[in-house]
Amino acid sequence: MKKIASFTVNHLTLQRGVYLSRRDALQNGEVITTFDIRMTEPNRQPALSGKSLHAIEHLAATYLRNRNDWAGKIIYWGPMGCRTGNYLVVCGDYRPDDILPLLRDTFAFIAGFEGDIPGATARDCGNYTYMDLARAKADASRYLDEVLANPVTEYPQ
Repeated sequence: MKKIASFTVNHLTLQRGVYLSRRDALQNGEVITTFDIRMTEPNRQPALSGKSLHAIEHLAATYLRNRNDWAGKIIYWGPMGCRTGNYLVVCGDYRPDDILPLLRDTFAFIAGFEGDIPGATARDCGNYTYMDLARAKADASRYLDEVLANPVTEYPQ
């Protein structure tokens, strides 16, 4: 089988950053853009805890889908299986620079969040107790301060 594009990225030199992962054209001509929101350096830094990543997922997805300027363009926000980051999928043809203000707002929202995590109930989530808000806030704050202030946006060769 042919390798999928994300398995051709050199994870030995991949840094934390915001990357254009892929663009897909739909039959009607619309473009779907997938971003790699890389929060840790693969194979060199510890992966995010599953509980933190789950809380980040709930908070980011809720925040993004409630922004009047982006709500209609957000298709998906979700964690990578390797727990080194997330994917953001949007309707439209975008570059990393186009979404950096949105990501800064999203991670600032997570870093400062107080209260109950949206959707963290037995009725709304299949594993609602598997979340760590304190760790999610710390991870979001670190990414905001250390990466989004001056992000890497080009995949290594």
